[in-house]
Amino acid sequence: MSLHFDLKEIITATMILFAVIDILGSVPIVIDLRKKAGHIQSGKATIVSIILMILFLFLGDEILNLIGIDVNSFAIAGSFIIFFIALEMILGITVFKDEMIGSHSIVPLAFPLIAGAGTMTTLISLRAEFALENIIVAIFINSIFVYFVLKTSQRLENILGSVGLNVLRKVFGVILLSIAVKLFTSNINQLF
Repeated sequence: MSLHFDLKEIITATMILFAVIDILGSVPIVIDLRKKAGHIQSGKATIVSIILMILFLFLGDEILNLIGIDVNSFAIAGSFIIFFIALEMILGITVFKDEMIGSHSIVPLAFPLIAGAGTMTTLISLRAEFALENIIVAIFINSIFVYFVLKTSQRLENILGSVGLNVLRKVFGVILLSIAVKLFTSNINQLF
């Protein structure tokens, strides 16, 4: 098996994943999670999201077929999670109960914010267009950036202040809501 690294494919896949993961848009969510949990394990969240993305890249279709779920249904379920997170950001309400304080690094941070339904369906789409090794490199490049943003979210909060953070939270809440609606509408049509 020979590897065919292609800089153009790596850059394109990296940019697509960067847009879908949208870690910069998730900064207000990360800060909220940090306030609720007291601490977020940036390394753990990044590693878990890398593992989820690579596993789904190789086994995504098979896993979903095994449990009888198609990619479109998976994406719609993910859109509901993103929708409720967006509502929390926009309205300043709490929909998700904080019963599992210590697990915020995994849920909802690693999944579904970083390696969510949008990312998973994008990986399956990328696999049809690009070589696996180029997609894997793109995953790692994005993961380095994700780790950096997670690690510096406290500093970003200090720079923005409470008013700036509140504005950013509302703006990105609307963007996240739009992503949820787009994910829902683009996949609901495929089911019927």
